[in-house]
Amino acid sequence: MIETPAFLDTQRPETVPDLVISHGITPFHLANRPVRGRLVRLGKLADIMLKRHDIPDCGRQLAGEALSLVAGLSAGLKFKGSFSLQIKGDGPVSMLVADCTDSGELRFYLRSEDTPDHASAKALLGDGYFAFTIDQGAHTERHQGIVALEGETLADMAMHYFATSEQHECWMRLYCEKTDEGWQAGALMLEKIAAEGGIASEQGADEDAWETACILGNTLKASELFDPALSSTTLVERLFGTQDVLIDRPRVVSLGCRCNRARLASVLSTFPEDDLDHMAEEGQITMNCEFCNVGFRFDRNEIAR
Repeated sequence: MIETPAFLDTQRPETVPDLVISHGITPFHLANRPVRGRLVRLGKLADIMLKRHDIPDCGRQLAGEALSLVAGLSAGLKFKGSFSLQIKGDGPVSMLVADCTDSGELRFYLRSEDTPDHASAKALLGDGYFAFTIDQGAHTERHQGIVALEGETLADMAMHYFATSEQHECWMRLYCEKTDEGWQAGALMLEKIAAEGGIASEQGADEDAWETACILGNTLKASELFDPALSSTTLVERLFGTQDVLIDRPRVVSLGCRCNRARLASVLSTFPEDDLDHMAEEGQITMNCEFCNVGFRFDRNEIAR
């Protein structure tokens, strides 16, 4: 049997059990009010993804919030593509990258050193920039917005981005905790939208409805969000039942790293021959994907410029 050359091999090893969270994202809107939202619950997927990386617990908490953030925002994509978050700072966490495709496939990467046991997102990230990127595929131009890091929490930083870069009013809370059942992560997001059909509502009514929705959303507790006995529908109706809440079709989330042997072989082929020889041990080169922490082994003779 002839083996597929590394630069053509798009296969990748199984990284985790075939786990799909069927109700990972629950979109909803409030009838006759300028408010729509999303409830995100990553379930067991959060624990599986966060434990794959050798990072401190405060880094895992930050990464879990980032995964919940991009999962919720990706639910608004109307095309095949992905929604990405990238943060670079001068704090103990120098880089954080997380993205989610339109089909709910999640991945993340976090680079840290000398990380304290307990610290806020601001203390971990320091000063730097916060960027969102919408990627619609290879044949389209990416849309990216970049702002300075502002706020104590990751949710504050995201809301600052939308207020500054998109001039779009939104409210959100991000959750991630280490529980007796493992890591749990989720989010509640609200956004203010224009009146349907462009018809102006009674003066001040839209603003009152928006403020009421934010106040109600702020009553959500982590213990409720992470309670497996409470369905997402129950939670949304409990929070916004007095506001004529309408629940839309739920969306799935899953682990979705897109690495494979061909892509990593392409990266290796850019290295000089001397560097490749130095990287090889007993004729083998091992390269780890920073997103899923899976090691790919290549025969040194496979990799040539």
